[in-house]
Amino acid sequence: MPSLPVPPPPSIGTSDDTAAWVAEHLGDLTREGPEGVRAGGFTGGQAAADAALAALDITGYARSRSTVLPASRRGASRMSPYIRHGLLSLREVWDAVSDAHDQDRKRYRDELLWQEYARHLYARVGPALGRPLRAEQPRSGRWDGDPWPAEMACMDFTVGMLHDEGWLVNQTRMWLASQWTVRAGADWREGEDEFFAHLLDGSRAANRLGWQWTVGTGSGKPYGFSRWQVQKRAPQLCRSCPLADRCPIENWPDAGAGPSVTGPDLGRGVTPSGPAEVQGSGASTVWLTAESLGHGDPALAADPARPAVFVFDEPLLRRLRLSGKRLVFLAETLGELAATRPLEVRRGRVADELAGRDLATTYAPVPGWATRAAALTPVEVHPWPWLTRPGGGPVQSFSAWRRALRV
Repeated sequence: MPSLPVPPPPSIGTSDDTAAWVAEHLGDLTREGPEGVRAGGFTGGQAAADAALAALDITGYARSRSTVLPASRRGASRMSPYIRHGLLSLREVWDAVSDAHDQDRKRYRDELLWQEYARHLYARVGPALGRPLRAEQPRSGRWDGDPWPAEMACMDFTVGMLHDEGWLVNQTRMWLASQWTVRAGADWREGEDEFFAHLLDGSRAANRLGWQWTVGTGSGKPYGFSRWQVQKRAPQLCRSCPLADRCPIENWPDAGAGPSVTGPDLGRGVTPSGPAEVQGSGASTVWLTAESLGHGDPALAADPARPAVFVFDEPLLRRLRLSGKRLVFLAETLGELAATRPLEVRRGRVADELAGRDLATTYAPVPGWATRAAALTPVEVHPWPWLTRPGGGPVQSFSAWRRALRV
């Protein structure tokens, strides 16, 4: 298939041109279709990521990180879409808060470590992270209808943010996941797919870990969602809710134990981590993936003049049916990158589109990268920028993982 035209570079504050590009060239692969493609609440690209990092201020984070409303009091940093796509590394963000107050710095870095743990866990188990036994799904009584009923102001608001902005405060992610699973008894994997379709920071590693934590996989302690969380974190929603006098989540849910899990041993074992040093040389083109699109991508940074190529994976996108706003974010990033070096953008099956090329690439700790790399056999592979490189320790829990790594 011929190359696509390069997306237009983003202008901070407007993404109409890029949305039009996605609608024309990728709209048939999106959930909304070409007519419904629009941008989310973040601008893609390195300039936007660098501006967000420069403005990062976590003062009061420990106290306000779970605040939902008013928006002006939210402590969440909104860095996750840039971290997700490698525009910022966890190490860069970790170092950026080194001068913060001790309590705020600790709580914020704990969240960065959770992201790293999710990557380690996903690198170890891959798709097995999504295979709990559905028959043992916890639920609280009978729930008819939509798991996220629009009549509930808390659901209407948070689902609206998910669909419109493509980003949620972590507190509201837990509300939605608990309402879907613990209250409504719906399959968590379907809810996780809904998150993945819309979230600009959507990743199977972090998403699946978060949903399994909510449903109580392994721990037997599902996260309960009830009215008091909304009253504490977003009291405006309860005051305006049509169901304020007959709230269906007034009481704490009577949830059972979480489902058991089938899969590999999560104790001490080998976590795939990729090369510690560059392997090979002599590549003519950098193969970029959605995991690592920043100007600091190791394979890109190794040769600032070397051309790059990115493939919108048509079979994968056709199956996933992501929201167009996720593709707009990627297209903005690619459009900006094209101003710094030759960039080719393609659509199709990755192995077919890049067959026969001498490729340099950066290792990515996801199963999809390994599958495609095996077919393409890149001649030059660069290390992934781990915050803490995987060892042979356990990954069955965050605390066990952290103790083993001593971080």
